[in-house]
Amino acid sequence: MTDLDWGALGVNALITLGVLLAVFTSTWLLALQLGRHSVVDVVWGPGFVVVSLVGLVIARAGDHGDLGRQLLALGLTAAWGLRLAVHIGRRNGSREDPRYEEIQARATGSPAAHLYRRVYLPQTAVLFVVSLPLQVAAYQEGPATSGWPLVAALLGVVVWSVGFTFETVGDWQLERFKADPANSGEVNDRGLWRYTRHPNYFGDAAVMWGLWLLTAGHWSGLVFVLCPVLMTLNLVKGSGAAMTDRRMMSSRRGFAAYVDRTSGFFPLPPKER
Repeated sequence: MTDLDWGALGVNALITLGVLLAVFTSTWLLALQLGRHSVVDVVWGPGFVVVSLVGLVIARAGDHGDLGRQLLALGLTAAWGLRLAVHIGRRNGSREDPRYEEIQARATGSPAAHLYRRVYLPQTAVLFVVSLPLQVAAYQEGPATSGWPLVAALLGVVVWSVGFTFETVGDWQLERFKADPANSGEVNDRGLWRYTRHPNYFGDAAVMWGLWLLTAGHWSGLVFVLCPVLMTLNLVKGSGAAMTDRRMMSSRRGFAAYVDRTSGFFPLPPKER
């Protein structure tokens, strides 16, 4: 079993929180200059990369952690986070997200300050909490080369790979579907979308569980299982699948029938009708 310096991890957490606050505050200032706050969505994935990179740099400076685990966590996080940023940036283009327009419309004082309080600060807090396993991964001592640590790490890579595949392929299939004018207003029930209404959100959750599993070879990682649980609940019941379903129900023909036959989150064979 590995050891972990909780004091050093605490210092790292404080520094990480400060860095994330600076990142999202800078993003807010940029959004004010651009006149659209959808840019904050692009920063979400790279924010996790920043957390992992900060942990690696500080841990190595203090001679903490295992370099192999640190590099694995950073590599997986970077592959996921940077791909997501490119995808969201291409998808959003120069348009504003209606969600942020609605939040801004409800402002009673300064719209800019209202958005900072309602969007940027909450995203900072959520990203910090959900990324705690990445911070732990930077400080766990001992390589995952045998026993349960090795099993957990290998399982983590497998689960991450499943999630990354679902998210990447699902996004690509949806892009192709939307690119065809004949599909305007229709429901995409092809490819992975035949087995789950939200392959992208399922993939996102699986990625988070995979990253957490990298730390699960030691009890210090098990302590933070609540992080992927909270992320999954948000993707299922919060700002992910549930919100998307409500919006799609009123904007896509045949969506009610699609809901009846297709799993809402976890991929399953479609129900026969």
